[in-house]
Amino acid sequence: MPIEHFKKTTTVFLSGILAMMALIQCSSPEQEKTKPRILISTDIGGTDPDDFQSMIHLLMYADLFQIEGLVASPYGKGRKKDLLDMIDLYEKDLSQLKKHSSGFPAPQSLRDICKQGAIPGAPFKGYDTASEGSDWIIKCAKKPSDQPLWVLVWGGLEDLAQALHDAPEIKDKIKAYWIGGPNKKWSVNAYAYIAENHPGLWMIEANATYRGWFMDAESPENINNEAYYDNYIQGRGAMGKAFKNYYEGILKMGDTPSLAYVMNGDPDDPLSESWGGNFTPINRSSRALFDRNTTTADTVAAYAILEWRFKGPELDIPQDSACFTMEISNQIWPGYYLGNGNYGIRYSSKKPETCTYTTSSTIPELDGHTGQFVSITPWPGQPAPDDYQLGANWYSDRPEPEFFFGEQQGARTVSKYREQFLLGWAKRWAWLK
Repeated sequence: MPIEHFKKTTTVFLSGILAMMALIQCSSPEQEKTKPRILISTDIGGTDPDDFQSMIHLLMYADLFQIEGLVASPYGKGRKKDLLDMIDLYEKDLSQLKKHSSGFPAPQSLRDICKQGAIPGAPFKGYDTASEGSDWIIKCAKKPSDQPLWVLVWGGLEDLAQALHDAPEIKDKIKAYWIGGPNKKWSVNAYAYIAENHPGLWMIEANATYRGWFMDAESPENINNEAYYDNYIQGRGAMGKAFKNYYEGILKMGDTPSLAYVMNGDPDDPLSESWGGNFTPINRSSRALFDRNTTTADTVAAYAILEWRFKGPELDIPQDSACFTMEISNQIWPGYYLGNGNYGIRYSSKKPETCTYTTSSTIPELDGHTGQFVSITPWPGQPAPDDYQLGANWYSDRPEPEFFFGEQQGARTVSKYREQFLLGWAKRWAWLK
């Protein structure tokens, strides 16, 4: 073979090999995988410090996502500054994290997407005025993309409800995973607005499933809630040091399953397996409407919306004015003037329980009402005429007995992955040694 022909043949062969290698590299699963778009709405700094733990977890996995918004939607004293404080910790650990992944976002880019959300709870109508946070949800949802925006709600629904009210067209651009349960109590009016007016929203309503994340009775001792910090977090970076400030380092992180849902599994299929649980479609949301005081003979589904209506004087005050309260389980809930001498108040039980309530008001007709009710599982319970009718893409906790963990409906769909999830996180904590 002439040397020139040999050289030409060799060059063509090597070029072919290089092209094949490039093709293989470009089509590898790691290269092909698109980072999910996420926006977090959190009550960080509010009544429960577990959001600080969940935010540390999010930042340690920030390389896996396109984080488009961090909205502070607190109950209590929490504010956007609490998000910024967490990003300051992340910045101190970033050089260590980047040794293992180049995908971690710059701290300033995260600060730029921190927004202040609604501070007060929504009035009876379920929305109020736009916030920086609700406007940011709209802006992110409208961004041209072939992906949905995952709105992961760790607290109340006020900013999501406001965004849907102000720009209902975003409904088809977002998918929401909401940690409900206790948050449903605090956000009951915003929830009622969404369920009644935007039933076609793609929504996972996790009222109890998420609790499988911190129910450790069946977990190995090395990863139980009290041992995990000492075994895997202590002495690891600025975020590890700060973790001890919240629940003394004892794991709770009740909002983390929403992120875990997008991390592992097929998030477009809520019926499939994932670290954040699997769910069942529901075509209605339980609602019980009363025009009287209730008794223990009144049994409702846990997580249902209970709504009492009372008659009183016609007042010259704006509709949706808070003008009486109801005390339930040592917590105070506002009631509102609905106009024409009608008054209303909503409540949602966070678990199966028997509750007693008492109203208080300077309006004699609204003062001193007392009553009781019983809430039971499974949710959403038996159909009732006043239920909210939902669309085809609303999902909630699995009702089958085998998925209950104690009284927590659906929790075993998360607890079964607890060891796998926590040991995976332990590897990332080791990056910060």
